[in-house]
Amino acid sequence: MSEPVGAVPDVRELHGLTITKVSVGRGDNNCYVLRCRATGAQLMVDAANEPARLLDVCGGRLDAVVTSHQHWDHWRYGLAEVVSATGATTYAGAPDADAIEVPTQKRLEDGDIIAWGDSSVEVIRLTGHTPGSVALLYQDSREGSHLFTGDSLFPGGIGNTFGDPDLFASLFTDVSTKVFDRLPDQTRVYPGHGRGTTLGAERPSLAEWHARGW
Repeated sequence: MSEPVGAVPDVRELHGLTITKVSVGRGDNNCYVLRCRATGAQLMVDAANEPARLLDVCGGRLDAVVTSHQHWDHWRYGLAEVVSATGATTYAGAPDADAIEVPTQKRLEDGDIIAWGDSSVEVIRLTGHTPGSVALLYQDSREGSHLFTGDSLFPGGIGNTFGDPDLFASLFTDVSTKVFDRLPDQTRVYPGHGRGTTLGAERPSLAEWHARGW
């Protein structure tokens, strides 16, 4: 899933879920729409920008919107209008919720389950890029694990921790123990910007990331 900003949305069909990726705004923010194939219910990850385009992608129907973290580029120019138009329930990590100007109805903790239709994702807290950053894990019985990581994990490294060694240590530890130690190499990673990757492609670089400190 690798389309540039402004391109036709990229679609991946799984046994139980259809994943649509669209890149919006000048920051190349990725928005993902997860549609339950059994019921048609939909969850959006990061209603970042271009709300008219996002509403077109989801057909104007949403059950939930999850904001992966508090940074303004992931919600400021799209979330309010998308929620107003659809009535979707809003979710965000508990420590980040107060920094998001659109009210968060469901404050997420590590291990929470978000369900829509017959589909669900597990919340994985990855603390460091922000205090309440969350990743969402979808596991398909036929087609493996799919992880939506916000700005906490990208091809080539973990998220920006702004030169703070304590934040880096926190995020690196969380990504290492909660993601790489738990999930298989085939796990697909869907980041908040740019192209996706797999855990297998990134795993050999963990020691390098730790040594460089970013």
